[in-house]
Amino acid sequence: MHNLALFLLQSSPDTENVTRVLTAMLAIIPILILIGIAVLMVPFWFILKKAGFSPWLSLVCLVPSLGVLVLLYVLAFAEWKVIPAPQQAWAPPPPYPPPPPYPPQS
Repeated sequence: MHNLALFLLQSSPDTENVTRVLTAMLAIIPILILIGIAVLMVPFWFILKKAGFSPWLSLVCLVPSLGVLVLLYVLAFAEWKVIPAPQQAWAPPPPYPPPPPYPPQS
């Protein structure tokens, strides 16, 4: 980080410093890209599995920008293959406060 600050402050950078900064960037950028892909793929994997689709469809996220957009449209407009939860009938709330025990205890 210190080298980057010195590199940016120089008016005519040294070629050795340029090489160091570029080497550091070439080492860090692929790691950041893999982290970004994992941040997108893992939630899509679970969402697709719960929606009844093949979780392998989350590999579409590997296509930059367009893959995530296509996957969002698939999830938004496709019919999900899950069984809806049964609707429970409305029940009145229990009385408050609860009635005393019967028969009364002495």
